[in-house]
Amino acid sequence: MNNMIYQVKQRPPFGKNLVFAFQQMIAIMAATLLVPILVSSKGLQCDPAAALFGAGLGSIVYLLFTRFKSPVFLGSSFTFLGALQAVAAQNYGYWGLIIGVAFAGLVYVVIALVIKLVGSGWIKKLLPHVIIGPVLAIIGLSLSGTAGSWMMNNGGSKYNLWYVFVGLFTFVAIVVASVKGGKGIKLIPFIVGIGAGLGLALVITAFGYINDGEFCMGMRIVDFTPIVNCFSPFGFKSFFDYPKFTFLEAIRTNGTYPLDGAAIGNLAVLFVPIAVVELAQHISDHENLSNIVGTDLLENPGLHNTLLGDGVGSMVGAFFGGCANTTYGESISCVALSKNASTYTIFATGILCMVISFLSPFVAVINMLPKCVMGGACIAMYGFISVSGLQMLKDVDLSDNRNLYPVAAILVIGIGGVTLNFGHNALTDSPLIQITSLALAMVVGIVVNAITHSGKDKDEKVENGAIQENVPDFGFEGENKVSE
Repeated sequence: MNNMIYQVKQRPPFGKNLVFAFQQMIAIMAATLLVPILVSSKGLQCDPAAALFGAGLGSIVYLLFTRFKSPVFLGSSFTFLGALQAVAAQNYGYWGLIIGVAFAGLVYVVIALVIKLVGSGWIKKLLPHVIIGPVLAIIGLSLSGTAGSWMMNNGGSKYNLWYVFVGLFTFVAIVVASVKGGKGIKLIPFIVGIGAGLGLALVITAFGYINDGEFCMGMRIVDFTPIVNCFSPFGFKSFFDYPKFTFLEAIRTNGTYPLDGAAIGNLAVLFVPIAVVELAQHISDHENLSNIVGTDLLENPGLHNTLLGDGVGSMVGAFFGGCANTTYGESISCVALSKNASTYTIFATGILCMVISFLSPFVAVINMLPKCVMGGACIAMYGFISVSGLQMLKDVDLSDNRNLYPVAAILVIGIGGVTLNFGHNALTDSPLIQITSLALAMVVGIVVNAITHSGKDKDEKVENGAIQENVPDFGFEGENKVSE
């Protein structure tokens, strides 16, 4: 049921909208900045500020394609992380990043055109709730490892009880703000929670610096290095600096990373299969968002428009920031928890991200946020994604084996981390082609669902002298239809 305080087309007052936009930015910030950091290697450096700019511009492109009807932000995609790292490892350079993501975006564009011509019924039959629900749950659960690692290790490799304490405090603060806070506080639970967590981390850090000893060393949670580096040396760049846009770096290093036909073909092999997996996440996110805002976004503005916006927005984002973008579950969680579905807030978030990418001190402060604080916030965000997927199964009869087996296959394969590896890349000491656990889980689930719902059910019920047979509906509505 739609219980939004601000509906999709409503425009909050300027001051409030700015605060809402800041909250959205904080919610997506950690993951959006982390992906380019993880992609970077000795020969290829992706600028987090550029990725932030690309995410903001890509989100605005998405809003334009969806006619401001779908309130979700596009940020750097973790699903493509392996492919992006392979581009760096195989010395395909900055043009390799742009071309690879372009292949992924084109998959979305092609599927969108097909849907425009023949409709989306085949997609709905292929990816019903009995498939989408557990896939969405796995997406949230697969991200939980990141949240847990940040809470325990603060982005490092060493466990620290103080990190866990700060992370849990952050999560509890978000819960209290969201459930017990006043009307204004309930709209900004993440800002309140992250602010409270950062405040506690600063207090603990101060005690750690005041006192010596190994125990107190562990209390130094906040790393002030980004701030120090920002103002050392002191100058104009301490306040304003343009991001290192990917296309500019590609032009600057043109010829350093030559791309031949084989390399371009490999880029297609790397990115196209992952784009198909992202399709399931795209649909899952929009199903989830539809339930939150009370409007079927797959019908209006339509799946073809959301796919076009996502695909083109991702290509634009990579052109500037080097990373493939995707609709963010964190952004959807923020919409749900704050009760604000305004697309004007998403637009303001995009503008804010683009502006802030040029402000050196703010980027430094964002980079200074302890990972344990963000880990605590991610408990709420990733947990909401998982629960949303499970909620899609509420109308699915799991006592019926025809529905039970597809769900079981998806959950076990996805959570179990089962992959299909083909070939070997000597440069990266990794598979040449890898079907990820999420992709494999989805494919197996689709196949099992098609098998279990094919033909007529052998179990017939005789009631009042009439024979009733179960007729498959591919689980789309979650219930078995009956014909007499």
